[in-house]
Amino acid sequence: MIQDTKVVKVGENITIGGKKRFTLIAGPCVMESQELMLEVAGEISALCKKLGIDYIFKASFDKANRSSIHSYRGPGLEEGLKMLQKVKDTYRVPVVTDIHEPWQCEKVAQVADLLQIPAFLCRQTDLLIAAAATGKPVNIKKGQFLAPWDMKNVVVKMEESGNEGILLCERGSTFGYNNMVVDMRSLLEMRKFGYPVVFDVTHAVQKPGGLGTATSGDREYVYPLMRAGLAVGVDAIFAEVHPNPEVAKSDGPNMLYLKDLEDILKVAIQIDDLVKNY
Repeated sequence: MIQDTKVVKVGENITIGGKKRFTLIAGPCVMESQELMLEVAGEISALCKKLGIDYIFKASFDKANRSSIHSYRGPGLEEGLKMLQKVKDTYRVPVVTDIHEPWQCEKVAQVADLLQIPAFLCRQTDLLIAAAATGKPVNIKKGQFLAPWDMKNVVVKMEESGNEGILLCERGSTFGYNNMVVDMRSLLEMRKFGYPVVFDVTHAVQKPGGLGTATSGDREYVYPLMRAGLAVGVDAIFAEVHPNPEVAKSDGPNMLYLKDLEDILKVAIQIDDLVKNY
């Protein structure tokens, strides 16, 4: 039996945690265009309504840690927030995006229902304090360099800044050079802090710097890792999805094909329902 957690509210109608069915946080890695965002959000939103899954749309306005200075980073903060607002207005879904510097938090919180702290920045105290001050829930990715129990210090920073709307996200750990590995014990260890746990199943299969000037990945391992994570017990699945990952401007090798998502989610529901009703 999996350990119960606090319930975190996102937007007007979504709650994450307790023992309810997993929430899906999904979208393209980076905001490539408004058209792409609307296509992905529309298809996933309709699919999740059909399957009975709560859905939060995700896309980044700035990929601030790309391997190469020549890589596409995104439309930037101002244009990116307009694009996110269009998705919200069109499909009535909550949205999440990354923040990288404290000054961005207040602006992003005017549009985003959920803020996200990138893994590389999870120990940045000023960023956590600024995110907490918005009053919005925050999805904090565990650094690739951290043990799961070290996330307790991150939790305390948020709590003592007055915000308990905390999601803790597993996205894999550095394993030698240019590789990642997922220790499923992390999902249980972080759950002990009492907050919902998110499993980022696509970044978990990255090969950082594997292409020299860009990150590579092993998409084939997304499915078994997702199944394993759900069997251990998680509150949300984070996945980057694209109609054609082969031409995506960021993280293509580890993104899921949009056309494959329905079959993947049907399996996910079966595992999640079994585990949480055991």
